[in-house]
Amino acid sequence: MSRLNMPELAPEVYKAWATAEMHIRRGPLDAVVRELVKIRVSQINGCLFCIDMHTTEARKEGESEQRIYHLNAWRESALFTDQEKAALEYAEAATELGPHGVSDEVWAGVEKHFPEGERAGLVAITAQINLWNRLGVPLRMEPLPH
Repeated sequence: MSRLNMPELAPEVYKAWATAEMHIRRGPLDAVVRELVKIRVSQINGCLFCIDMHTTEARKEGESEQRIYHLNAWRESALFTDQEKAALEYAEAATELGPHGVSDEVWAGVEKHFPEGERAGLVAITAQINLWNRLGVPLRMEPLPH
């Protein structure tokens, strides 16, 4: 059981986060790329709730089990496109934020593979899933039964 029920105890804040999520989903970023980013960031952050949710969502978007299994080692896998690899590279760099943030090299990959609107969606979804992870992990949110 979760430590705290955010939707109940902070409904205005939670509604704002959910509204942001809805608007990001309506944006131009490809749904599969969006879900791959959410899964990978959630793997890095150790958010079981979000991993469970977004692997389910990815399957609904047509994602294969094999690519989901390969996601943790995407650099070694031949199953991801250059665009997807650029998105995952950015998502990892923005999640881990080392002392120099996101490098120019990583950003150049984003610029090469995504038009500006999709770049904005990639930045937004990476930030948003990090927000959800920072709720899910400390509040010990558990996946719902399937």
